[in-house]
Amino acid sequence: MYVSPLRQSSAATVRRSRTPVVDAACADAVELARAAAEETARPLPVGEHLGLQSEGDRVVTHFFDCKDPAYHGWRWAVTVSRAARAKVVTVSECVLLPGEDALMAPAWVPWMERLRPGDLGPGDLLPTAADDIRLAPGFTQVTDATDRQLLWELGLGRARVLSAEGREEAATRWYDGAPGPHSPIATSAPAPCSTCGFFVPLAGTMRQLFGVCANEYAPDDGKVVAVDHGCGAHSEAVVVPSAVDHAPPLVDEMSYDSLAQNGSADEEALGHS
Repeated sequence: MYVSPLRQSSAATVRRSRTPVVDAACADAVELARAAAEETARPLPVGEHLGLQSEGDRVVTHFFDCKDPAYHGWRWAVTVSRAARAKVVTVSECVLLPGEDALMAPAWVPWMERLRPGDLGPGDLLPTAADDIRLAPGFTQVTDATDRQLLWELGLGRARVLSAEGREEAATRWYDGAPGPHSPIATSAPAPCSTCGFFVPLAGTMRQLFGVCANEYAPDDGKVVAVDHGCGAHSEAVVVPSAVDHAPPLVDEMSYDSLAQNGSADEEALGHS
């Protein structure tokens, strides 16, 4: 009998999508499954039977409560099966699986995504990916819109320089962070860094927005700061008054007599006597 390919495909789809029928012999093999779970969990006991699930034709998984205090909410899953037209049920596998309220470890995150500023210590190496969007070959970045300094840097050992995305990412991070104008020390500063004598602008296009603090008494000494950042160590924050000539002190002579006058009066009195 001829069966069209379309009908064959529909029949295969129905077979794949139908719910497997629970095999009676496998479903009755609760004690066999428990023995396998107890063998694996020894010396800890195995809890009550939590149910079963059909995995396919003549394949059933039995679930048992896990009594290990380190695996709260987990359950033992023992899969049993039998061959076609066979009556003997055997154990296929026994594993520990998490339940709905199981205590789970957090999702694994690649180390490059876990790394945070300040994690790099002495002797540590931080490799940069070849396709890092923050970097680009130096010769590709020589345009009128980028740093003129790149024209001089070509051929001097720097295979890659900051790309446009890298500069924008750094500028955003600096401006929105502590070196920017919104930090508490900047909002209370008497004037911005752009008017400070200790402000050293960066080279290239970054000089329009950032510089380095060169005041050893400032909290940002040796660090990048925005032009509208600020602190109390501004060069013009306090003007020291210049020295002035003071007038001579005024002496009040109304309360006593001059010594010279007193001496002459005494001598005159003695002569008359």
